[in-house]
Amino acid sequence: MNAARHVAVVTPWYPETQLTYQGSFVKAQVEAVAPGCSRLDVYHLRGWPVGEARATLDAVPATVDLHTRLLARSGTRFTTAGGAVLHRIPTLTPRNTAWVVHADATAHWLRAYLGGKPLDAPIVHAHVPITAGWAALENAAPGARVYLTEHASFLDKILAQPAARDRYEEILARADGFFVVGAPLHDRITAEFPQHAGKVEYIANPIDFGSPRTEPPTTLRRWLSVAAMNERKRIDYLLEGFRRCRERHPDLELTIAGEGVGLVRMKALAEDLGLGDAVDFVGAVEPAQVPALMAAHDLFVHTSRHETFGVVVVEALASGMPVLVSRSGGSDQVLEGIESEAGQMFEVDPDPDVLVDAYLELRDRHPEKTDIAAARERLRAKYSYEAVAECHYAVWDREGSR
Repeated sequence: MNAARHVAVVTPWYPETQLTYQGSFVKAQVEAVAPGCSRLDVYHLRGWPVGEARATLDAVPATVDLHTRLLARSGTRFTTAGGAVLHRIPTLTPRNTAWVVHADATAHWLRAYLGGKPLDAPIVHAHVPITAGWAALENAAPGARVYLTEHASFLDKILAQPAARDRYEEILARADGFFVVGAPLHDRITAEFPQHAGKVEYIANPIDFGSPRTEPPTTLRRWLSVAAMNERKRIDYLLEGFRRCRERHPDLELTIAGEGVGLVRMKALAEDLGLGDAVDFVGAVEPAQVPALMAAHDLFVHTSRHETFGVVVVEALASGMPVLVSRSGGSDQVLEGIESEAGQMFEVDPDPDVLVDAYLELRDRHPEKTDIAAARERLRAKYSYEAVAECHYAVWDREGSR
């Protein structure tokens, strides 16, 4: 433990009882770094929409006044990952698509919760720069160092708003360090703000490598997908590709874990494709249950259109199973140099036969011409809790950060 590492983590996402998976990667970071800190406080700024469309906080004065008084009386603290202290802060956010409005609201409510005082920490690390990052910068103590991590897959939507783009540039300029979880985000940000390219660095999300299976699966019969039910994840593409593979191998089974707006439609599509008995939709799965789910399957399949990192791909290999994944940006970076050992990659293409061909090729190669154990060890050296924690410590302990 380093006595100088007194850290405040500020985030809009963190697991809670109703949403155990939301922000699980932030909790993983907290769990990874907490043992090396003298003190670590997590400020979870959970957004709650209020007011009419396109409103600002000024448009709902009665609600704002009441919430301000309630926050001043709130003081409940929770113990979270690694023994850190968790502060839950309900953050009233206007129903407004302008990201600067969300940023200002987040900063306002953190200040209200703190009673107008600055964050009591010499090191502040915030997740999602446009909201929690702005709140951290606006509420940090004089002389505190503020670091930011970008995860957002919706960054293009933020930068499409001129005011939000200007705010983002200011955030970049003011931050002591700026980190991304994957190469796609690095490329996007440095292209948009080349004057700040030297400040943007890479630190991955930490992954638990604790308990792999003793032997990798020898067959690839039981498929697993862990993904939200949205257009970006292409579950419809997965279902059609699976159907075509099953025409050749009728014993194939598919489990799909995840929920979202497309869940009902995907269940109906599975029935329409005649896959009712072969596909099992298990809904949302708590992060702690994912390793056991992976241990019960033979192949992890990920068909996403684009990703900022690829947490589930690393988790699958950490559990000891091969992967069949699209070249979605984040996955390309994760599997660079170990593609053939880890499984098989395929292009993001609308034709499901691309998935079918990749599966058949992997089926022919595995297990003689894959090496899941070697791939796992390569990833553990970069993405384990210990490896990622050391990256954060090196940054936080850096002299002359300003």
